[in-house]
Amino acid sequence: MPTYQYACASCGHRFEEFQRITADALTECPKCRTAALKRLIGAGGGVIFKGSGFYVNDYARAGKSGGEKSDSSSTSPSAEKSCGSCGTTGPNVCDPAS
Repeated sequence: MPTYQYACASCGHRFEEFQRITADALTECPKCRTAALKRLIGAGGGVIFKGSGFYVNDYARAGKSGGEKSDSSSTSPSAEKSCGSCGTTGPNVCDPAS
């Protein structure tokens, strides 16, 4: 349900009202009780996603993945390693001391 902005032409009182889209516009000012209320045209609110799974980078364009490097030849502390005892590879391998 959207929030609508109203202004009274008689007393100048401004307020917001949370209403259904199908509801009729209010006509009576809650402050001065005159029928001079007008619904204002607002910019509207942005979409708010609540809950898990909604992230800013979920719909990022290809090649603009938020800081990931496309150059795979660079070395970093999380570069792939291989375990001498079991042969697994990856950034998190077995501890050779165990």
